[in-house]
Amino acid sequence: MSLDGRFSRETCRVCRDICNACAEECEKHAAMGMDHCRECAETCRRCAAACEEMLVSAA
Repeated sequence: MSLDGRFSRETCRVCRDICNACAEECEKHAAMGMDHCRECAETCRRCAAACEEMLVSAA
């Protein structure tokens, strides 16, 4: 992102979207008591937030 590569923003958006989709799915399983899915969802949400932060900072 710092070098403003040709696909940096697109890659970051895709990563954010994938992480959010993964978190949504894992949250469904976490609601059924699967702790490893809760941990996965939390990690995915942090990753999505980091990607969003990079996108905003690079704008």
